[in-house]
Amino acid sequence: MTVHTLDPLRDVRWSELAGRHPRGSVFHSTPWLDALHRTYGYEPVAFTTSPPGDSLEDGIVFCDVRSWLTGRRLVSLPFSDHCEPLVTSGQTWDAIADQLHRMRGERGWDYIELRPLTQSVVSAHRTTIADRFWVHALNLQPGADALFRAFHRDSIQRKVRRAARERLEYEEASSDRLLHEFYQLLVLTRRRHQLPPQPLAWFRNLAAAFGAAMKVRIARQAGRPVAAIVTLRHRDVMVYKYGASDERFHSLGGMHLLLWATIQDACSNGCTTLDLGRCDMDNAGLATFKERWGATKSEIAYRRIAATPSSQHAFRKYALGGVRQVLGHAPAACRVAAGKFLYRHAG
Repeated sequence: MTVHTLDPLRDVRWSELAGRHPRGSVFHSTPWLDALHRTYGYEPVAFTTSPPGDSLEDGIVFCDVRSWLTGRRLVSLPFSDHCEPLVTSGQTWDAIADQLHRMRGERGWDYIELRPLTQSVVSAHRTTIADRFWVHALNLQPGADALFRAFHRDSIQRKVRRAARERLEYEEASSDRLLHEFYQLLVLTRRRHQLPPQPLAWFRNLAAAFGAAMKVRIARQAGRPVAAIVTLRHRDVMVYKYGASDERFHSLGGMHLLLWATIQDACSNGCTTLDLGRCDMDNAGLATFKERWGATKSEIAYRRIAATPSSQHAFRKYALGGVRQVLGHAPAACRVAAGKFLYRHAG
C-alpha cells in the first residue's frame, strides 16, 4: 500500500474529506489549518493511501512545528483539543505509520504526536501515550427547553436566571470590535492562570478564515464587558473553544448567559452536538462545571511515535513551566509580548 503526501491548504480533496468524513471535525478543517499557518508559520501536511487525482478515502493531517527553542516535531494538530486520524482500517494505519517512522529519522523530528478522539486503530499499537485529558460534549438533540430543565438547578439554572435579573446584555459577531473586547478579558483571565494570552493575530486569523462560522459572544453589564467566549461551527457541531471573564463580576452569571445563548443558537440552527473541549484530568472543578450542563465526559489519550525523550522535550516540561511564575506578576504588555513569542514554540 503506497502512502502519498498532500498540502491540505492547496489540495481541495482535503477540504472535501474533512467535510464529509463522519469523524471530521473543526480541527481538520481548512480554515483551522489556514489560521495555524498564518499565525505561527506551521506547514501543514496530510498523508493518505489515495493516489493523486483520486477522491480521498482516508488521511491524517499534521503540522510541521520547527522551533529552535523547543525542537522539531510533527503534531496532529497544534492547539487542537483533538484530531481524529481519518482512517478506518489497521492496514491503512500500518502503511501510514511505516511512512511516519521512516520520515521521522529523515526529517529529524523529535517525535510525532497524534490526538485521536476515540480509541481508534491508531491506539492499538506502534505508539505510546503522551498525555491524558477529559473531553466533554453535550447532546443537543433533546432541544433547548428539555436541556434547560436537565441543567443542574442551583449551579446552572439559577445562574442563568440571575443573569436575566441583572439585565446583562448579550451581543454576538465576528467583528474586530468584539474581538478586542474579548481579548482584553482574555488578558485578565490568562493572568489569573499565570499564562500568557494567545496572540491577537491568532483570533483575527480565525475570524478571517471561518467567517460566519466563528462567533465572539459578549456579556455586558451597563455596557461593560464582563464575560466572553469564542465558538466555531463545523457541520452540525458547535465548538466552545475559548472563554474569558472579569472575575469581579463572576457572581452575575455572565458565562452562564453566554453558554445558554450558545446552546439556544446551536439548537435553532440544526446543531446536534456542543463540543465543550478538553480539560486536565486533575481539574475536577472545570469537569464538574461542564457536567452540570449535562455534558458527557470521555477520556482522550494523546499518543506519540518517538524514539527517546529529547532534551527539547525536557526543556518544554520544566523551563517553560517556570515561565508561569514570572508572567503571573508581569505587566499586561509583557504578558502579551510573551504570548506572541512563546506560542509558536509551544504548538
